[in-house]
Amino acid sequence: MLQAVLFRMFFVLLQQTFPTMPIIEITSISDPGADIFSTLTEAQLRNRLDTANGMFIAESPKVIRVALSQGYQPLALLCEQRHIGGDAADIIAGNPDMPVYTGSRELLASLTGYTLTRGVLCAMRRRQEPSVESVCKDASRLVIIDGVVDTTNIGAIFRSCAALGTDGILLTPTSCDPLNRRSIRVSMGTVFLVPWTWLDAPASSLHRFGFRTAAMALTTHSVPLDHPPLMAEPKLALIMGTEGDGLSSDVIADADYVVRIPMSHGVDSLNVAAAAAVACWQLRR
Repeated sequence: MLQAVLFRMFFVLLQQTFPTMPIIEITSISDPGADIFSTLTEAQLRNRLDTANGMFIAESPKVIRVALSQGYQPLALLCEQRHIGGDAADIIAGNPDMPVYTGSRELLASLTGYTLTRGVLCAMRRRQEPSVESVCKDASRLVIIDGVVDTTNIGAIFRSCAALGTDGILLTPTSCDPLNRRSIRVSMGTVFLVPWTWLDAPASSLHRFGFRTAAMALTTHSVPLDHPPLMAEPKLALIMGTEGDGLSSDVIADADYVVRIPMSHGVDSLNVAAAAAVACWQLRR
C-alpha cells in the first residue's frame, strides 16, 4: 500500500516536471499502447515483408542514444519511473512527441518477461537495409555471418567488427536478426554503426566487387591466419559459420581460402565470436 502511494506521488511529480511530455502511467500488462513491449514477438517486430512498418526494441539508455545518433526514429519508451528524471531524461527531452510508459519495476518485469537492463526500453522504427553493393563499396574488409543463430554471438561479432575496423557485415538469411533485442544489447549499439545487410547469394558473388573470400574452417588444406598471401589481399571477406556444424562443405569448397587459427594445448577451435575478433584483428587493413 505504501509503495503504491509513493509511486502515485512520484508520478504526479513527473507530470509537473515534464508537463508537455506524454508520460503515461500503466498499472496492468494489458494497458493499451504498452503492448508493443509485451505482445509482439521478434518475428512480428521484424516484419521483413513490410520493412516500412518493422520495429525493434533497443535496451538501455546508452544503446538507445547510439541508435538516435544514427537517425533511427523512436516510437515509444518504456521506463522505470526513477529513470525518467535520471538516465533517460535527455532521451525524453530530445523527443517530446514520443509517448513514455512508466510503472513499477515489478510491473515492467511482468510486462516484458524480464528485468529491464538499466530500466529503459525504446521501440524504434526499422529502416530499409542497404544493398549488398552499397555495403561493399569502398570496403576492404567484410565479415560474412553464415547461419549463426545465437543472438549473443551476433552481438559480440558486431562489437568486435566495429572495434577492429571491419568495414561491413553481410548475413545469410539463416542467421539471426542483428536487431534482435539481445543482439543489440550485447553489441552495445554497434549494430547501428557497422553497415550491414542480408546476402541471399553465395559468398563468391562478391567477386564482382573485387573481393576474395576466406572461409574459417578446420580442414586438411586450411592455411594459417597469418598466411602472407591472405594478409596481402586488398579486399577480403571472412566467412564465419555457426558453432557445432560450422560452415557447409559447399561454402568451404566455394571459398578462395580456407583459414584456421593456430591453436595450442589441444584446443581445436574458438567460439565463433572470439574467432571473429581474432581474425578481424590479424587481417585488418
